[in-house]
Amino acid sequence: MTRALRRPVFLIGLVITLALFTVALLSLVWTPFPPTRMQIVQRLKAPLESGLFGTDQFGRDVASMLMVGAWNSLSTSVLAVLIGASVGTAVGVIVAMRRGLLELVVMRGCDIVFAVPPILSAMMLGAFIGSGRFTAIIAIAVFMVPVFARLTLSAALQIWTRDYVTAAIGMGRPKARITLAHVLPNISNQIIVQVTIQLGLAILTEAGLSFLGLGMPPPAPTWGRMLADSQTFLGQAPWLALMPGLAIALAVLGLNMLGDGLRDLLDPRDNS
Repeated sequence: MTRALRRPVFLIGLVITLALFTVALLSLVWTPFPPTRMQIVQRLKAPLESGLFGTDQFGRDVASMLMVGAWNSLSTSVLAVLIGASVGTAVGVIVAMRRGLLELVVMRGCDIVFAVPPILSAMMLGAFIGSGRFTAIIAIAVFMVPVFARLTLSAALQIWTRDYVTAAIGMGRPKARITLAHVLPNISNQIIVQVTIQLGLAILTEAGLSFLGLGMPPPAPTWGRMLADSQTFLGQAPWLALMPGLAIALAVLGLNMLGDGLRDLLDPRDNS
C-alpha cells in the first residue's frame, strides 16, 4: 500500500479508471435523461443551456449518451480482452510446454493475425454475420490472442529455466502440473499489466469500429458513433465531437497510466 501511494502515475490512473467504471455502472440504473429520447425542439443546445453537456441534432442529452456509451464501450472492450487474454494465455503456456514444431506454427499464426488489423477483421466478419456488438467483440478478441500468446510464451520460457522448475521435472512431476503450480503464478503479474494496457487499446478499437458503423447498432449510444454523427455539425455544435473525444482520450490515458503504474508496482526487482 505504501509503495502504491508513492507512485502518482498509478494513483492517477487508478482514480480515472475507477471513475470511468463508476459512471458506466451508474448508467445502468440512472442517467439525467433517457439517452435515446428525442426532443427536436431542444436540438443542438449548448452545454448548460440544456443539460450538462448540451444536446445533439435530435435533442438527445449528450451527458446521458456519454454515460451509456461508457458502459457499451467498456463492456464490449472488457469482454473482448478477457476472451483474448484467456485464449492467448492458454496457447502460450501450452506452447511453452511442448516447444518444437508447435511453437513455430503458433508464432507464424500470430504473425498472420497481426497482419490483419481488427477493423479489417470486423469488416470481413460483418460481411458474413452482420455488424453488431458480437462482431466487434470477436474482431478485437482475435487480435488480442497473439498479443497474450507471445507475452505468455516469452515469460513462461524464462520460468521453465529456473532451478525450482528443473527440480520439479527431475522429481517426475507432469508438465501440466508444473505449469499450474509454478509457471502461471509467476507470470500472472505480467498478464495483469498487459490486460490493463490492452483494455485501453480495445476501447480505441471499439470506438473506431463504432465510428465505421461496425459496432453496436443504433439507437444504442457509443462514443465512436457519437463522433461519427458529430461530423456534420462541427462548426455549429463542436461539443458533439469534443465530449466523446475527451471521454475516449481520458479512458485510454487512465488505463495506460494504470498499466504503467502496475508494471512498476508488481516488479519484484523494485524495492522503492
